[in-house]
Amino acid sequence: MKNIIIALAVVASTVTLTACTQTERGTAIGAGTGAVIGGVVTGRAGGALAGAAIGGAAGYLIARSDRSGYCIYRDRYGRRYEARCR
Repeated sequence: MKNIIIALAVVASTVTLTACTQTERGTAIGAGTGAVIGGVVTGRAGGALAGAAIGGAAGYLIARSDRSGYCIYRDRYGRRYEARCR
């Protein structure tokens, strides 16, 4: 189980680094975090998969913007703001 959690963490960090938009990054970070937490709590691969799905959905909802072409960003003080996607 420990190997599965390590592998999921490596995959999640790789996806996070290669994500293009803020929404994709939020989804990847949520999925990676959910997978690790789900795997640790349940001790099973199924828990890691469920955690990844739930975390990915939550990360998407948090990072997305309702306006087309706009993304949600954080400034250096941790405040969220909406601006055109880069």
